[in-house]
Amino acid sequence: MSRPVEYAVAVDRFLSAASLGTNSRRIYRIALITWAWAMVDRAPPVGADRRNAVPPALPLALLDTDHAAPRLQKALAARSAAVGVRTANRELSILVGAVNWWRAQSWLTGDPTAGLRPLPTPKSPADGAWISSRQARVILELPASLREQTFWHLLYESGAPIERALALDIDDLDVPGRRTLQRTDTPVGWGEGTARLLPLLVLGRVDGPLFTTSRGRLSYRRAAEIFATATRPIDPRGRGWALHQLSVAGRRYSTC
Repeated sequence: MSRPVEYAVAVDRFLSAASLGTNSRRIYRIALITWAWAMVDRAPPVGADRRNAVPPALPLALLDTDHAAPRLQKALAARSAAVGVRTANRELSILVGAVNWWRAQSWLTGDPTAGLRPLPTPKSPADGAWISSRQARVILELPASLREQTFWHLLYESGAPIERALALDIDDLDVPGRRTLQRTDTPVGWGEGTARLLPLLVLGRVDGPLFTTSRGRLSYRRAAEIFATATRPIDPRGRGWALHQLSVAGRRYSTC
């Protein structure tokens, strides 16, 4: 396979060769396009501006220059400040995977990610505490929007990773079967609570993100903020629970 000149073409070839589901492929593409901005020393757009922004065209050979590693290091820190450590680390992992594949094709001679390490994940105020089944039931009965109620029930009943749940599209769902469609990803199944709420959430919609905001797909950061605020009054320490704790409680629930 001939070496591509453009970074965007290299991204396309990497994604074509990767064994990824539709949602994962989209997430990988967004992450890799985001790193393109770093290579020209520019901050990627965020929010509504991100959807309409045209990513910079750049040669793949830029990743083999002396400027690549420090620019990526700077971008990782900036990205963490903008979207959170977990998202930044996930995007770094995607870039490392792509770079390794490009090097295996002999398209790159060096490794601009060699000195990059995942950033330490800060513990949330509620880290280390368990959500009991009783507390989970209280959480699921909290007054909240239909979107939040459905999202929380889905996390708890499926035990699915939060990123996976947020990445779901409406056309991924087998609503009568109470699971996602069988594709390359492991299906996500749910229980009665989600089954009751989900048809109401998707009423009148046939495609697009399952969990949305006025600006597009619900982000991890926004979902976490809403959950922490909503659960603060019932957290014994008054700090609010973390979303991953509900997901962990859900994994225990799903194995009972």
